[in-house]
Amino acid sequence: MKVQLGCAQGGIAMRYSAEHKEQTKTAILRAAGRVFRAEGYGGSGIDALTKAAGVTNGAFYGHFKTKSEAFRAIIGLGLEGLVETVGQYQDTHGEGWLGPFVDFYLGPKITCDIGDACTLPMLSSEVARSDDQAHQVYEVEFRRLITAVARGTGGDENRAIAVLALLASGATFARAILDPQLRDQIVQATRAGIVAVAG
Repeated sequence: MKVQLGCAQGGIAMRYSAEHKEQTKTAILRAAGRVFRAEGYGGSGIDALTKAAGVTNGAFYGHFKTKSEAFRAIIGLGLEGLVETVGQYQDTHGEGWLGPFVDFYLGPKITCDIGDACTLPMLSSEVARSDDQAHQVYEVEFRRLITAVARGTGGDENRAIAVLALLASGATFARAILDPQLRDQIVQATRAGIVAVAG
C-alpha cells in the first residue's frame, strides 16, 4: 500500500494507491454479493454491507453513490460469472458439457451457504422488484447467458431459455426444502426435464 503523508488543512492527507482502491472495491463487491443473496435487497442496508466488507461507510461511498448502484454491479458480476462458468464447462467437456454442469448446479450450488449461491435463482426476483436500471443490467447479461447456453444446446435460444428456467426454479425449490428425499426428488425431476428439453 502506497501512502503519501502531507499537510492538508492542518491534518494528514492519506492517498491510497490505485491497487488499494481496487482491493477495497473488490472486498465491497464480494461482501455485498453475499449480503444481497442472503438478506435480499430490501433487507440489506449500507451498514450491513460495509460491516461485511470490513470498510467504512465513507469507503463504500467512495466507490458507489447508492446501494442501488452496488446492487446493479452485483447483478452484472453474478450473471457474468455464470456465463464464464458455462463457457468453462463447454471448453472442458465439449459436447457433453451440460450433464456435468447440471450436476454442479444442482449439487454444490444448492447446498453451499446461501451467500455463495448463484445469482440467477437468488436475485432474479429482487431485480423484478427493482428499478429500470437494474432490469437493464440484468437483461444485458441474461442475453449473454442465453447465447452461452445456446452454443452448447444446438444453437437453439428457446431451448437454452428452458434449460435456464429449469435450473433456476429447480435450485430455488430445492433450497426451500428441508426434507432430503423431497429435495433429491426435485433435483432428479429437474435433471430429467433438462435432458428432455436439451435432447
